[in-house]
Amino acid sequence: MHLVDLWLTRSLSMCLLLQSFVLMILCFHSASMCPKGCLCSHSGGLNISCSNANLKEIPRDLPPETVLLYLDSNQITSIPNEIFKDLHQLRVLNLSKNGIEFIDEHAFKGVAETLQTLDLSDNRIKSVHKNAFNNLKARARIANNPWHCDCTLQQVLRSMASNHETANNVICKTSVLDEHAGRPFLNAANDADLCNLPKKTTDYAMLVTMFGWFTMVISYVVYYVRQNQEDARRHLEYLKSLPSRQKKPDEADDISTVV
Repeated sequence: MHLVDLWLTRSLSMCLLLQSFVLMILCFHSASMCPKGCLCSHSGGLNISCSNANLKEIPRDLPPETVLLYLDSNQITSIPNEIFKDLHQLRVLNLSKNGIEFIDEHAFKGVAETLQTLDLSDNRIKSVHKNAFNNLKARARIANNPWHCDCTLQQVLRSMASNHETANNVICKTSVLDEHAGRPFLNAANDADLCNLPKKTTDYAMLVTMFGWFTMVISYVVYYVRQNQEDARRHLEYLKSLPSRQKKPDEADDISTVV
């Protein structure tokens, strides 16, 4: 019994030591993979917080197992193509309160279908590529940006999940229609289909051009007819003004002699 107890005690000690060693390795591995200036923790997956880290661009050494990523309150100005392509477990992405102006066409490639929350509010985004949010399933927050309301933005919002709620929070800083500036995008979109404006404008331009040519042709015809009438009148008056030819007396005598 003494040997058994001793063996059990040593086995338990070895298990505890091994467990501590494994945890230490995991913690060291996580710490070594954590981007510089960020804090990493494990809670239902790897959570990375880079808030207020004075970042000027999105870190490129993000661990593939990242689930939550906070990049808010930095100085990031753009979201490059495929920057998140290896983060297949990413669920929450917060990029609010930066200076983002440009979002490339394939910026969210690899995470568009797994993201649940995307926060792009309080940035400097005026417009995005029409395919930038393709297949995005996340509930997006894009309010408090100086949006330019046009056909592209209309297409983008229509392609996004929960686009009604998203569009209702978008205020047009500027618009292809001046009367929509300062109004919620949803109201502007209900008033006019912004994607048909170029076609309508072209149609109107063609109609105005055709009407102008038609008016010009009619004016020329009317001028030509009136000018001809005026010339004919003057010619007729000229003919009337000519003295009529009268017979001379000797010509009348000759005629009588012959008879």
